Formats: sequence, C-alpha cells, structure tokens
Amino acid sequence: MADVFSILSANYKTVGLTVPSKTPYAPVDPTLYEGNWTGKYANNKSFKITVSNVTGFRAKVQYQSGSTNKYADVLIRDNAFRIGDTKFMVTKTGTAVIKNVVTDPATGATFLDTAYATQSR
Repeated sequence: MADVFSILSANYKTVGLTVPSKTPYAPVDPTLYEGNWTGKYANNKSFKITVSNVTGFRAKVQYQSGSTNKYADVLIRDNAFRIGDTKFMVTKTGTAVIKNVVTDPATGATFLDTAYATQSR
C-alpha cells in the first residue's frame, strides 16, 4: 500500500510543478512544424518525430524511438505540444527541444531526458 501512496505523492508533486498556460490557442505557421524531426538523447538513443497536416493549431504527429511508436492528433500552443510523456517545443526555425519523461523499470524512479531535434522536410 505504501507504494501506491508513493506513486500518488510523486504525481501530485509533478502536477503541482506544471503551470497551465493562459494563452489561447491560435493558428500557427505550418512550415515551422511540418516535416521530420530527428535527434539523439544523451544516452545516444535516437528518435524521430513526424509532424503533418498542420491546420490552424492542430497537427498529426508520430513519435518513434527504439521500440516506442506513438501516433496522436495534437494541439499546438506556446510553440509546443505533447505526445504521451514527450513534450516538443520549437525554439527557433528548424530546431526544437524534446523533453521525455523516462521511468527506470528497476527502481521506478523517473527523470527528464532532454534532447534537441533538427527539422528536415
């Protein structure tokens, strides 16, 4: 039972650190997002994010890294969107920061893995 409370406590701490955006959704420039984004995490594990069909502030996204393959329809706000545990944020034209929450299967501890991605069309 202590494990359940530990998990809940950790989640409440994480959620408490999240600051909700007060910025309304607004149309974005599709050229800033569409295409293939590739990069590597610090552990040399590569990833690829494909963004397509950007219309207004909506897009279709595929995230691939190792055996992980996720698809989602996302909403873009504040130059960023989320797909699962991964946050994608455009920092400048052709460059984005990727932040991925990783859980260690042995200990259950979580950490934030940050990487940079470059865009190709």
